[in-house]
Amino acid sequence: MRWVASLAVLLLAVCLATAAHAHAVLLGAEPADGSVLAAAPKMVVLRFNEVVAPTAVSLLDAAGKPRDVAVQAVDQSVQVTLPADLPQGTQVISYRVVSQDGHPVAGSLLFSIGVVTGSAAPSGSNTLDVLIWLARIGVYLGLFIGIGGAFFAAWIGKGHAGGAVILGSLGIGLVSALVSLGLQGIDLLNLPLSGLATRAPWAGALGTSLGPSMLIAIAAMLIAMIGWRNPSSGAARIGAAVAIVGVGLALAASGHAATASPQWLTRPAVFAHGVGLAYWIGALAPLAATAWRRQNDDTLPWTLRRFSNVAVPVVGLIALSGLALAIVQLESFGALIDTRYGNILALKLGLVLLLLALAALNRFVFTPAVARNAGNAKPLLRSIVGECVLALAIFALAAGWRFTPPPRALAMSTDVPLAVHIHTDAAMFQVLIGPGKVGQNDFVLQLMNDDASPFAAKEATLTLSLPERGIEPMERSAALGPDGYWHVRQVPLPFPGRWHMQIDAFVTDFKKVTLEDDFEVR
Repeated sequence: MRWVASLAVLLLAVCLATAAHAHAVLLGAEPADGSVLAAAPKMVVLRFNEVVAPTAVSLLDAAGKPRDVAVQAVDQSVQVTLPADLPQGTQVISYRVVSQDGHPVAGSLLFSIGVVTGSAAPSGSNTLDVLIWLARIGVYLGLFIGIGGAFFAAWIGKGHAGGAVILGSLGIGLVSALVSLGLQGIDLLNLPLSGLATRAPWAGALGTSLGPSMLIAIAAMLIAMIGWRNPSSGAARIGAAVAIVGVGLALAASGHAATASPQWLTRPAVFAHGVGLAYWIGALAPLAATAWRRQNDDTLPWTLRRFSNVAVPVVGLIALSGLALAIVQLESFGALIDTRYGNILALKLGLVLLLLALAALNRFVFTPAVARNAGNAKPLLRSIVGECVLALAIFALAAGWRFTPPPRALAMSTDVPLAVHIHTDAAMFQVLIGPGKVGQNDFVLQLMNDDASPFAAKEATLTLSLPERGIEPMERSAALGPDGYWHVRQVPLPFPGRWHMQIDAFVTDFKKVTLEDDFEVR
């Protein structure tokens, strides 16, 4: 009993230590992707919708030469300081950061100095993505079929029916959970697969929310595997209960759905969804094995009755929790069609409906037939095998969510202000323009010295023009707010296009610092 209690405490402690976060989305960059600049910028700023941790940022210059860059995370931005001697032509910045839900976010942007040349972003391999996807499916096998099957054996079934499938799933799940951690680290640090032999990817992965999630999963699968030796014992029953709780905790510790807001809804919903699925899917292998034997005694009817009595409310809980999570993640019905995440969810829902249809057929047609004649279990067996196939297809689809942000995260990029970072030897200014669209806009000017300390100005003005539309410079005075930033409110931007912005910061009546840049109005 001590090992059960110790591992249960470990499960709870590791889960409770995991913070609540969302999925990171790149909102914009300065200079903008694809822009052509007259002179080389000193810095590239990547803006995200949340705080991120940069793990790998590289620069390929116009001559095709890799260059060293200095990288710094500041609030929700990543600042990349460029070398001073970049050649003319197209430069490529490749970045990889880890979002607070533990998922890596990677991409590239191009900007050109003087002229556009044929430089291209380095092409990657899909091998790592395929391995991550397969490992995630393996974890699902261990959690749902392995732990769920062990719970069924301890609490519902008799004997070791389906033992080969259950133990095999637990073994695959344990290996997959360990491999998932290594592959996560490889993805974070943009290392080759040979990097699995080094410490760095493992340490990096454990530092993300996937680390606690996989540790909980491993502990839960070990509990289920140990208890399988004697599933009818009291210790095994307690261990199976702890393990199936571990399924919910592992899923609620990381991932898109668990880390969405509001946390009071999403984490319990993911927990309930995971535990319910483990109960349902875990029963399939032992039920199929029992039906295969087609005993003439009452083993199969008795087992079916015990399972069905709980299965109906469990399926209702699965449906309600899944509906709540889908509403949070999608935010609109159209996202089912317009986004890749929604497409995967739509396919998954279709398979779930088929799964529910088979479950209803089993419950109301085949189970009564078996109750009348235990030897007539062949139709039930075929239906359960069909459920198993559908469950595997659902696992494969759900594993694909690892590679696409949910619509709720994508929607954030449409509601954030434009951000422009201007950096010279004299000073650097951060400007937020909200909403950054045609119409009335508010400007927030953060004035800083080159070392990021506050820039002492007694007065600041903002001048805007749109040369391509013949709009001459219009000047507005900025007001210093209680937040320490300079504000210019309700500035009309009547046309879309590339506006020119000039900021004059007056240190004294006779000294001022002027910074200029362009920004795109949608």
